[in-house]
Amino acid sequence: MSFFHTENLTKCFGGLTAVNELSFQVEKGEIYGLIGPNGSGKTTCFNLINGFYPITSGGIFFEGVKLNGLPTWKICKLGIGRTFQVVKPLRRMTILENVMTSAFNRATTQSQSQEKALEVLEFCGLLAKKDLPASAVTLGDRKRLEIARALATEPKLLLLDETMAGLTPQEQAEGVKLIRKIRDSGITIIIVEHIMHVIMNLCDRLLCINFGTEIAQGTPAEVGNNPAVIEAYLGKE
Repeated sequence: MSFFHTENLTKCFGGLTAVNELSFQVEKGEIYGLIGPNGSGKTTCFNLINGFYPITSGGIFFEGVKLNGLPTWKICKLGIGRTFQVVKPLRRMTILENVMTSAFNRATTQSQSQEKALEVLEFCGLLAKKDLPASAVTLGDRKRLEIARALATEPKLLLLDETMAGLTPQEQAEGVKLIRKIRDSGITIIIVEHIMHVIMNLCDRLLCINFGTEIAQGTPAEVGNNPAVIEAYLGKE
């Protein structure tokens, strides 16, 4: 039984096919990258995996469970967490309170959720800022908060959607360290990222898509040197 895989995953919006018969498999403990030009269907894939959009056809399987048709909250309970491209913390709540809300995915009391939130904030390097309102911190800290909120749900599989966008080179380097630390803690990761040196250094394997269709799949070196991938990003001569 595979840890996670899709079979001919397809999503149509009217006459537009945003994801077209995508099949890929992610092994437990892997950092798996999903790359492609803007509008290629990467975030749509994430929205299908966590139940945000209904699937047109095909299947998504996680630890032997077919996810088709399951509500987002149930997919989260099964152990799939995610971050979003545009981070939207609960601005009037503190950093700690933001993470506590996510911890209630498993916690049943306020003290349990607070204990989990404090543990996650320490892991993510945000403990010293726990009492600040979410609106008062930098973009880099808001990105870390987004990851902390996802981790507080206690995922086995974490979907990271462009967590490096808009960050300084130093913040990107710190982000890479955090993602490796998450993987080392036993959480499998699927990451969407446009910053190529980050994705090439982080991932065990990559899937490149364009117009919702697979172009190439393999190691970062294999995918990065594939002529079809280069053409998708840079165009023809």
